[in-house]
Amino acid sequence: MQRDAGFQRPADGVADDAAAGSAAAGVVHRLAQRHETLATVESLTGGLLAASIVDVAGVSGIYRGGLVVYATELKGTLAGVPVDLLAERGPVDPEVAAALAEGGRQRCGADWGLATTGVAGPEPQDGKPVGLVYVAVAGPNGAEVRQLDLGGGRDHVRAAAVVEALRLLAERIHAAETADADADADADADAAEADSRSAAGAARGGTGSGGAVHR
Repeated sequence: MQRDAGFQRPADGVADDAAAGSAAAGVVHRLAQRHETLATVESLTGGLLAASIVDVAGVSGIYRGGLVVYATELKGTLAGVPVDLLAERGPVDPEVAAALAEGGRQRCGADWGLATTGVAGPEPQDGKPVGLVYVAVAGPNGAEVRQLDLGGGRDHVRAAAVVEALRLLAERIHAAETADADADADADADAAEADSRSAAGAARGGTGSGGAVHR
């Protein structure tokens, strides 16, 4: 799990919206290029994450859908988080965040799942401070969770959680693209080496045959 020490607060809500829109457009574009799909599961953001994604034109090609599981028990019954994990850790927990992302991915039949859980305020929850948020991504190669310690009021905490969730997804997509490129390069190198061996073998075979004729 990664931890982010804090979030630079934009000047106002308009800046929050602009950051979310830009981040959402970026991931939608890249997922469309990869022909991959996305699902969301939200707790504290209450649908803001889904709204930022569906605001992007052409999103229907990549967005499968989402769940808003504000109540703790719905995280289990709808999103598939293990009940014993919820009972032991509570809803604001990195393992719960990862399970939410994977649950959304599986329940919605998507390549990627993106989740948010945390405390937006105004009061702490189950001993967890206001501004403690976990965002998580689950993809073809596993899950990653990031802890955020966000300042500002309730609206800003929720808006910042959306932006950071989208940024984490963008990073994971980039990592997948890099891994794909490396795999392609390795495959090309293996093919070139095989061709080289084949050509060398053919050359040796031709030389041997020539020698036999001369004898």
